[in-house]
Amino acid sequence: MERAIYKQLLEWKNNVERKPLILLGARQVGKTYILKKFGTREFSNMVYVNCHNNEFMANLFTDFDIGRVIYQINVHTGQKITPGKTLLFLDEIQEIHNGIASLKYFCEDMRELHVVVAGSLLGISLKEDESFPVGKVNTMRMFPMTFSEFLIASGRGQLAEAVDNLDYETMRLLNDECTDKLRQYFFTGGMPEAVANWLQNHDPKLVRKIHGEILESYYMDFAKHTKTMVRHIRMVWDSIPAQLAKENKKFIFGLVKKGARAAQFEEALQWLVDAGLVIRVNRCTMPRQPLKFYSDPSAFKIYLLDCGLLATLCETEPADILLGSKAFVEFKGAFAENYVLQQLIAKQNLSPYYFNKDNSTQEVDFLVQTPQRIVPTEVKAEENVKSKSLSTFIKEGFKELNLKGLRCSMKPYIDQGWMENIPLYAVEAYFSGV
Repeated sequence: MERAIYKQLLEWKNNVERKPLILLGARQVGKTYILKKFGTREFSNMVYVNCHNNEFMANLFTDFDIGRVIYQINVHTGQKITPGKTLLFLDEIQEIHNGIASLKYFCEDMRELHVVVAGSLLGISLKEDESFPVGKVNTMRMFPMTFSEFLIASGRGQLAEAVDNLDYETMRLLNDECTDKLRQYFFTGGMPEAVANWLQNHDPKLVRKIHGEILESYYMDFAKHTKTMVRHIRMVWDSIPAQLAKENKKFIFGLVKKGARAAQFEEALQWLVDAGLVIRVNRCTMPRQPLKFYSDPSAFKIYLLDCGLLATLCETEPADILLGSKAFVEFKGAFAENYVLQQLIAKQNLSPYYFNKDNSTQEVDFLVQTPQRIVPTEVKAEENVKSKSLSTFIKEGFKELNLKGLRCSMKPYIDQGWMENIPLYAVEAYFSGV
């Protein structure tokens, strides 16, 4: 399957200032697949070494003599590593002592060699590793497949191109198909194995089995990678459906455990964020650039990394997502919000906030800072699109800022002057151009 990150990998390969590359991302988002595809297509040869349970690799970095390291990998793999022609791919590098630290010396002593590393929960290892090679590596982050990538994988590349180009007239004509594909994406999410299985078999039970295995692997990782707070991590994780089922979706520690305080579970929550399994959206008190300056980290929402995994975690019936309109209204619109957020961070690498007013029901789902402007964004999971909060926010609360809002809904495109409405399935494309 084609992934948008491939273009970034090519740019890294051809950059004369290139450094060893760390590819971050949660388990099962497709890191190994895309790097192997990249290595096979773009280099004379690729030397792939999986460091997991690999005794040879566990004892390789006794020192940082990169000439010796390359020679011994040559002998171990039976392949010749040639700088400029070979991609050296060290998978699950966090599993071995001094693996991450070695990247500094690959950068300093053999810069001409293309080196990539990846691994599940690598983000956690980087937080804990005191020898992180600051300034000596490049990093990229990989996410589940976007809706556009899903369309391409479905064999609808031309439809994906029309959506990417914001061809609203074509979208209007093909709205039924776009909506049906969006329902499928809500169900499968963007985990490549689930997407591939669905496109081949169209069997909801098989997709749910894959989702269940992925979720179980995450659960196992909680214990494998952190012995001290595994119970708290699991409690935070298990509370996510209840958190998103609330009207305002603000994260409440009391839903994790009755009477719980932030101090008890903050570290566990941060572990899930660092692992890439959840996305934290802080409240913002003012829609001015830079939004980060007005961030209020004491109030936040938590979403899952993938809308398909969220549907499985919530035990939502497949038919309620694939058929009819329940896909867009279940959990008070939580699936639609999770979907929108997933598109924003995956392709544009944006960091949305949300806005609400103390002692008021006024709330804007997302505040998105783009290079051009702040975009107050409301997500409506159906065709009932009254936007009282967004209208009050723009026309009254912050009238002097001349903001223009965005509403993502199941209605076709319309520009109302103070706000644009776009179909939910066009959100990824819209933010590519603002």
